[in-house]
Amino acid sequence: MAITEGRHDVTRTRNVVPHVPDQNTGHVEQHRHPVDYVWAVVRLGLGWTFLWAFVDKLFGLGFATPAAKAWINGGSPTTGFLKGTKDAALGGFFGGLAGQPWVDWLFMAGLAGIGTALILGVGMRIAAATGGLLLVLMWAAELPLPNNPFLDEHIVYAVVLIGLVLTGAADTLGLGRRWSRTALVERFPILK
Repeated sequence: MAITEGRHDVTRTRNVVPHVPDQNTGHVEQHRHPVDYVWAVVRLGLGWTFLWAFVDKLFGLGFATPAAKAWINGGSPTTGFLKGTKDAALGGFFGGLAGQPWVDWLFMAGLAGIGTALILGVGMRIAAATGGLLLVLMWAAELPLPNNPFLDEHIVYAVVLIGLVLTGAADTLGLGRRWSRTALVERFPILK
């Protein structure tokens, strides 16, 4: 970014370390900055949030889901949340989806897949898109929001998912760099 100070142009750039190819692989490794680790920790934390929701709903560990309502005990992972939106603007629509087997399977597969992808740092584009969709649907199910006219954690997390992809957060403390060099991902970049 060039900034004009008085009569002189001053260019400010981030400290960049020259890229040196690895002697064994020939790949050029990028220098990591502290912000890369911040985004990586956010990715891991958000991945754990999705994966934990899956595990708790599957086994009913007593945090958000009691053992009697665990999916493995015949409970529905979507019923509690979706039935709780009956007084919301779209409650009739979302309440009608509650407890349907196909909705339960999609929801649980989404939680497990998104959480796993975020933790490993693979398939980030698909994880961000599907995670964002899931979060926006959960946000819509609660409208109007009780504490804010339009913004809650679902929207914030959806924006963070976009940020994770745009910043390449999978490359730090994750398998993103290796994953992106596989033949499958090189052929189908959407899988990055």
